[in-house]
Amino acid sequence: MKIEAEWMRGGTSKCWVFETGQLAETGTSPDVLLPRLFGSPDHRQIDGVGGATSTTSKAMILHRPAVDDVDVEFTFAQVGIEEASVDWGSNCGNCSAVVGLYAIEKGWVVPTGDVTRIVTRNTNTGQIIIQRVSTPSGALPIVPQAQMPGVPFPGYRVGLGFQDPAGKTTGRLLPTGSATDVIVAGGTRWTVSMVDAGAPVVILRAEDLGLDPERYGSWLAGLELQLDTLEHIRRQAAVRMGLATTPSEAARAVPKVAIVAAPARSDAESDVNVMMLSMGKPHPALAITGSIALTLAARTPGTVLNDITGGTVHATLRLRTPAGVIETWSEERDGSLLVGVDRTARTIASTTIHLPEALGSAVDASLASATR
Repeated sequence: MKIEAEWMRGGTSKCWVFETGQLAETGTSPDVLLPRLFGSPDHRQIDGVGGATSTTSKAMILHRPAVDDVDVEFTFAQVGIEEASVDWGSNCGNCSAVVGLYAIEKGWVVPTGDVTRIVTRNTNTGQIIIQRVSTPSGALPIVPQAQMPGVPFPGYRVGLGFQDPAGKTTGRLLPTGSATDVIVAGGTRWTVSMVDAGAPVVILRAEDLGLDPERYGSWLAGLELQLDTLEHIRRQAAVRMGLATTPSEAARAVPKVAIVAAPARSDAESDVNVMMLSMGKPHPALAITGSIALTLAARTPGTVLNDITGGTVHATLRLRTPAGVIETWSEERDGSLLVGVDRTARTIASTTIHLPEALGSAVDASLASATR
């Protein structure tokens, strides 16, 4: 059995892109199919197409809806690495940047003008994302030249505008109704802000973890010593946010955790230092959905982040990340709030993936187990 797919980079992530019809032709549930395609469970993903990291074990499933107001619908899948599982609980903002580019390259959307506007909907969250792909003179550049922090090579410029992103997962920007809450973990009381915009995120102060805002480069080593405590906080937050009934039932991908602090006194290029955890490990850059949550948190009085950035609402927010400074933007458009960030994207390969012959047997065994 074979399946066609595109391998694409979106922002600082890589993902495999499938069309809904292609997956349906396999007759296999994506929960079974994707882990086997990616080579999970195996921390190396040696017998599959996964990249063995949280930023490279991702899939996007696209289709063209019949409705006129949306050009492309897409579903994001975070594929487990050491577990044969798929997390459907959130979207990936970086991988979202491939959707508009894919639509243009496949002829689903015809470029118009210097910037082509593509309306997309993420089915994980119901979020509308207005994608703006740079198409000078009505076409993609022959050679992509747009640069972004965290990626050494250029790609096509894609602006992602999240339309009214608050509460898409839990129903409220502040799922608990409070700008800050206290969570007890490791015998310590932690003051956190739990925010749902783009994706659910738990925000903590770096100083509370013993991290020095003046020495951002030392954060990684300090955080790695506290991953168990942070995971405990994250799982409790999942229950408080209504994402899980018990801490043990919390998904691996949501909520995410963001550590924040004021920038170093010598840093005139950023408004806040950020380090985010994804799938239990420090993120090498910043989850874009997480950056949307941080942007709205900065605009919301009383949150941990608002206390750092101050009460004045600015059109942009500059976030210092391990990969460099990422700038988000906010604007009112047609009565809606758009919160966004510019990314780059590029198609790496168009390929045929060969499905193992034993996959059918694995599916049959999975179905038999489910009906017992």
